[in-house]
Amino acid sequence: MNQNQDDSYEIYDLRVEVVATDKPMVCEHTVGEYFELKGEKLSIPPGQTFSIYALGTLLAILPVKQRMTHQNDWITTDEFFACPDPNCGARFRIIRGEKRIQRHSEVTKVPLPT
Repeated sequence: MNQNQDDSYEIYDLRVEVVATDKPMVCEHTVGEYFELKGEKLSIPPGQTFSIYALGTLLAILPVKQRMTHQNDWITTDEFFACPDPNCGARFRIIRGEKRIQRHSEVTKVPLPT
């Protein structure tokens, strides 16, 4: 990378919370439990758990929710996502938080084009 080349970009920190619906939750989700994603680091508060099946479903959407998107894009406005178990009433609310500066050079060894 050229030393004068700025390799920074902005992404959102995310908080993913368990939300109830009118259907019962059958996957041992607990309303209010959450995890946070700051940059590429996921953290779960001590004593809480999170289903790997639900996490697997959410993993595809999290990097997209971190990125800046057009105001008319559905990813900008939609914040509730369903549990992958069709019999479970849990929903997961993805909340965009603070913006953070990420640097290309801190997350990959692939050089930027010059």
